[in-house]
Amino acid sequence: MIEVRNLTRKYGDYTAVDSISFDIEDGRIYGFLGPNGAGKSTTMNIITGCLAATSGTVSVNGFDIFEEPIKAKKCIGYLPEIPPLYPDMTPLEYLKFVGSAKGMKKAQLNEAIPVVMEKTGISDVADKLIKNLSKGYKQRVGIAQAILGNPQVVILDEPTVGLDPKQIVEIRNLIRELGENHTVILSSHILPEVSEVCDEIIIISNGEIVASDTAENLINKFNPSTITEIIIKGDVEKAAEAVAELDEVKEVEIDDSATDGTAKLVVTSDCDIREALAEIFMHNGILAISMNLSKASLEDIFLEVTSENLHMLTGAAPVKKDAPADSGEVDEIQKDNVNELYEETSEEGDE
Repeated sequence: MIEVRNLTRKYGDYTAVDSISFDIEDGRIYGFLGPNGAGKSTTMNIITGCLAATSGTVSVNGFDIFEEPIKAKKCIGYLPEIPPLYPDMTPLEYLKFVGSAKGMKKAQLNEAIPVVMEKTGISDVADKLIKNLSKGYKQRVGIAQAILGNPQVVILDEPTVGLDPKQIVEIRNLIRELGENHTVILSSHILPEVSEVCDEIIIISNGEIVASDTAENLINKFNPSTITEIIIKGDVEKAAEAVAELDEVKEVEIDDSATDGTAKLVVTSDCDIREALAEIFMHNGILAISMNLSKASLEDIFLEVTSENLHMLTGAAPVKKDAPADSGEVDEIQKDNVNELYEETSEEGDE
């Protein structure tokens, strides 16, 4: 569906995206994960044709985004981080405008708009001014314009930024629904958002792809060990020796600092061995009060493969050497290119 090869974007001496390559397959939800400033939005803007690349290629459904932009863009629905909404329009008026810009005929619009409004849950605010809508509804209007025309690929850049917890859950559910009929690329720096809705995760840091796979495979690849913490009553040394004899066990640690007659065993193993542990304790007359199993999380993997740990935890944008002094300049470039996207598709529709 989408092939990205050696994609690079520079702003003077500053490299925002550094020769990245990846493939997006049809019918899956992809999470583009990285700290603020990692290059996610830049990559999304290049893929959608809203920003030029310094070098490299992007092919969308066989069409080169730079050589055949109109054909390529017809396959894409795009929600930028800041939705390109017109506040003095109603959602209905805005969707008619966007549909016309995409080259859709009046009959097509009359059929398609009620469908996307129902799917995104904005039918009840169709005639209210966009400027009077909540942040959550504005995001829904932005998603509605992205899926108008039924594009094969839907690209959502930070779709839940600024939403309250209830709105975040609603947008996540909507993204899952979109994944049933579209290929979805979701860009985010929020770990739960990516892990909960995405089939595959691409982690980017400092403009480079540092990992790409399913969440489960990433966890198994970077940290396959399972940690089991057991609170026991009985001979802790005897228990530790018996547990250590299991082939799957890598390490056993004893914590006997508790003053209530219990002790804790921390067992590192290749897999879940709780059933085998229960048998060992039963045969040795040891009471297991509790067993807690844990594996590496996506957060653990993220912190391991990126060098932007502090920025991920704080949510602050990293300060990079030679970065443009005024990020607003970059935003304006991207805003202009979003307008060009609609202008180009509108011209083809007139033809």
